[in-house]
Amino acid sequence: MAEKEKEAKKEVKKEIKKEAKKEVKKEIKKEEKKGCKAVGRRKEASARVTITRGSGVIKVNERDFKDYFPRETIRMVIEQPIKTCGLLGRIDIVANIKGSGVNGQAGALRHGIARALLLYDERFKDRLKKGGYLTRDPRMKERKKYGQEGARRKFQWVKR
Repeated sequence: MAEKEKEAKKEVKKEIKKEAKKEVKKEIKKEEKKGCKAVGRRKEASARVTITRGSGVIKVNERDFKDYFPRETIRMVIEQPIKTCGLLGRIDIVANIKGSGVNGQAGALRHGIARALLLYDERFKDRLKKGGYLTRDPRMKERKKYGQEGARRKFQWVKR
């Protein structure tokens, strides 16, 4: 009698595990369709980034990556976290960027890509952290002070 109960419990546990695995697989498929979303920031720029499996296409504000950032050095900065994880040419990235200038937007995009890669696969955390891609750059524009022409510049001194 006790053996039958043990066997029945084992069967129930096996069924529960199978159902849980099916649910996890369904969730993974849903996530693959949606992609991993993250936000990156630098100076006054903010970039909303979505990563999905693909062929390496990068779109920024519905434009091609190379058209939006024509300078090669800026493109290298943006691709650093992808190269660090070894996913260059294997993921598609769609980003919407607002605010700041070209360098600020590039930094925000790099930060957003790194955060999205972390959501994509937790195993990349050590590499991204070591490269400094997950840390937001805290440098901001210094505010103008009263009695001065700018943040640091003083008014021209007049003798009389």
